[in-house]
Amino acid sequence: MTNFNGTITEQTQLVSIQNRGYAYGDALFETIKASHGKLLFWEDHYFRLMASMRILRMEIPMNFTMDFLEEEIQKTLTANNLNDVSARVKLVIHRNEGGLYAPTTNDVGYLISVKQIEDDFYVFQDSFYEVDLYKDNYVSPSLLSTLKTNNKILNVVASIYARENNLNNCLLLNTNKQVVEALNGNIFVIKGNTIKTPPISDGCLKGVMRKQIIDAIKTISEYELVEDSVSPFELQKADEIFITNVIVGIQPITKYRKKVFNTEVSKVILQKLNIKIRLS
Repeated sequence: MTNFNGTITEQTQLVSIQNRGYAYGDALFETIKASHGKLLFWEDHYFRLMASMRILRMEIPMNFTMDFLEEEIQKTLTANNLNDVSARVKLVIHRNEGGLYAPTTNDVGYLISVKQIEDDFYVFQDSFYEVDLYKDNYVSPSLLSTLKTNNKILNVVASIYARENNLNNCLLLNTNKQVVEALNGNIFVIKGNTIKTPPISDGCLKGVMRKQIIDAIKTISEYELVEDSVSPFELQKADEIFITNVIVGIQPITKYRKKVFNTEVSKVILQKLNIKIRLS
């Protein structure tokens, strides 16, 4: 069951071929983890969504308060009997139908879908995880590249490349040939006592989990957090690299080309993240 503009309905009866999200990629989305009815980091998701809608010149409805959208998500979880488990929530905001490239309205609609996931808290992933660079196409750094829109064809093609080459993931480069992010999350690179992550200005997604991890690192006195460009050369010199997103939390990378990495620091950061969630 899916929530389409406030109505709970069957998933097969929703979007027309004129939907602007389908026709032109004129849509935003938030992927949110719900744990037993609690929306993790909901405030951060909400304010990122509102800021993104403003950047795309979408008209924000007066009723789009944080409480209203949370109630709509909770209604969808209830309709799918997912209040007492953990679930992946996808909230899509699309500009309403009308026009070609130039829309006839800036009013919006929304769609909420949910799917059960296994883990309530973030579990440390210690399995083999290999990545490489994807160099066929590049991220063009701009304000738009930092938004979570459904213009994700680069991620789709790179995901196919990863599968064809027996990789677990790929790292994307921007047009300046700097490492920006993974296919499904932000990246952090550890060397000595420095933990580096690419700045938003390099074109990476303004990730909600990225923000939580930065906050967690700042509480670890022996490590310094640096937001700076990451060159491909640095990857092979790193002690540790990990990927972050709101569903997995932290995904350590264990191999990049011939380099094998340890995972000790990411384990400590993940523990701090789980403590923060429990205390909240």
